[in-house]
Amino acid sequence: MSWILLATIGQFLNAIVSIFDKYIVSDEKALPRPFVYAFYSCLLTGFWVVIFFVGLIPGANALGVPSFANVTVPTLEVVALAFLSAYTFFMALVSMYDALRHADASSVMPIVGSVAGLGTFGLSYVFLDASHSSNFIWGIALLSASTMLLAQTLPKADVILHTVHSGLFFAFHWITIKGLFLATTFEDGLFWSRAGFIIFALSLLLVPMYLDKIKSQSGGTSKKTGMIVLTAKIIAGVAAFLLLKATAEGDVAVVQALDGLRFAFILIISTLFAHWLPQSAADKDRRPSTFFRRFLFVVIISVGFVLLFS
Repeated sequence: MSWILLATIGQFLNAIVSIFDKYIVSDEKALPRPFVYAFYSCLLTGFWVVIFFVGLIPGANALGVPSFANVTVPTLEVVALAFLSAYTFFMALVSMYDALRHADASSVMPIVGSVAGLGTFGLSYVFLDASHSSNFIWGIALLSASTMLLAQTLPKADVILHTVHSGLFFAFHWITIKGLFLATTFEDGLFWSRAGFIIFALSLLLVPMYLDKIKSQSGGTSKKTGMIVLTAKIIAGVAAFLLLKATAEGDVAVVQALDGLRFAFILIISTLFAHWLPQSAADKDRRPSTFFRRFLFVVIISVGFVLLFS
C-alpha cells in the first residue's frame, strides 16, 4: 500500500518537526508563546498552497504536482470543512505547544498521538460510517496503548489536560480533512484546506488583543529563530502533504494510529543525536531502564502495525 509508505515518511518528518517545536516553545530566547507560534504554524502551513503554482510549470502535472485545473468553485460544505479543519488544527497546536513548554517532547507527544489515534478511530465510526475487522481493532488498540506508554513520565495534571485537549482536536482535524476529501477531489480539498488555513490565521489579526500579542511577541524574535521556524514549517509542510495524501487514499484511523511511529523516530533521533541537540530539545531521561522500556513499547507498536494488515 503506497499510502502506508507516505504516512511512514510523513511521521519521520514530523518527528524532526517535534524536536524543533520543543526547542522553539521552551526556549525563552526563541519564539516565546504557544499562541504566537501556533499562529505562524497555521499561516505557514496554509502557504503550502504555492505548490499549485509549481503545477503551472510544463510537465509538472505528470510528476503528480497539484494543478489549478483541478480546483473548482467550492460548495458551502467544502468551505465549512476547510475552515473547521483550520480551527481544529490551530486549537490542537496551541494546547500541544503549551504542553511542550512544561514537559519533554517524549512525554507530551506520545499522549497527544495516542488520544488523537483513539479519537480518530472512534469518530470515524460516528462520522464516516467506518467498519473494521477484529484484527484491525486490536491493531489500533495496541498502537494507541503502546504509543501512550512511550511517555517517559506522566506530566502534571494541567499538562495532561493540554495534551488530551490537543489530541482530541487533532482527531477532529483529521476526521474533518477526511470528510473534505470525501466531499471533493484530493487536489480541490488540498487547495481549499490550505486557503482556509491562511484566511483563518489572518482573521486572528482582526482581533485587537490577538494582533497586539502577535506583534509584541514577534518583535524580539531573532533572525536565527526565524530561520529555525521557517525550516521547521517547511519540513512540516512536506510531512502534512504526505499525510494528507495518505489520508485521502487510505484509512484515516490507520494514518493517525501510525502516529506511534513518530515517537519511535523521536526516540531514535534524540538518542543518536542527543550530544548535538540543544538542552531544551534533548530528552533528559537517558537511563538504560528507560531506554529498554521504550524499546519494548516500540516492539509492541510493530506488532500492532502487523495486526492492522493481517
